[in-house]
Amino acid sequence: MKCVGMQYMEAVRRLKASGFQPKRSLYLSFVPDEEIGGHDGLEKLAQSDVFKNMNVDIVLDEGLASPNENYRLFYGERMPWWLVIKATGAPGHGAKLYDNSAIENLFKSIESIRRFRASQFDLVKAGLKGEGEVISVNMAFLKAGTPSPTFKQKGSTQDYRGRPLITATDRSNPWWALLVEAIKKANGKIGKPEIFPAATDSLYFRQQGLRAIGFSPMANTPVLLHDHNEDGVWKYLSLRNNCRKPSLMASLLGPWL
Repeated sequence: MKCVGMQYMEAVRRLKASGFQPKRSLYLSFVPDEEIGGHDGLEKLAQSDVFKNMNVDIVLDEGLASPNENYRLFYGERMPWWLVIKATGAPGHGAKLYDNSAIENLFKSIESIRRFRASQFDLVKAGLKGEGEVISVNMAFLKAGTPSPTFKQKGSTQDYRGRPLITATDRSNPWWALLVEAIKKANGKIGKPEIFPAATDSLYFRQQGLRAIGFSPMANTPVLLHDHNEDGVWKYLSLRNNCRKPSLMASLLGPWL
């Protein structure tokens, strides 16, 4: 998230300008391809000797904007599962009707998925579950006429020690306590800790057994990522008390360093 990266850089600039001397090292990482899985970006960094030699103990990654006054903190995330469904049927002339045609068989799968998707979405609409607590299903593309391989790709839900890929959000995690305290000192409010409703690069840190928290200091800001008017996000942030966010980030990083 470009706007969050800029907030980190501005926070570091302010800390340096104030003469702050950290006790620990702070690394800012900018890597590619998070939107397509991060395999050539953060995954390779997290598995590298360069990263291991950094001796990292806590990671802050992107979170989400919050449309209300509560900042959103994410201690885990959902795992992606890309699935290709290949439907087959009787071939023949395009004007002839057949039983069990490929498209007819495909619709059976699509309808089954649609019903499941609706049942999960109803839980969110009713306020019974958060976006990160349900299974979302969306059909990304449809193609016909050319044979496609059938495959399934599913990520692990445990780190290399077999522990769940989540970060503690209580006093057992000293970094969490510092984060909460810093936000409150900046007169910020915190909502209930959440599971991120999608996948981020935090996955690769957690797979290495590291603690990672998703956090974007953007309260009272509409969630507009991937909207057609992303330029509107920048204008909104610049018009709405833009200086407060780097100040909040600086007050957060200070106690950690």
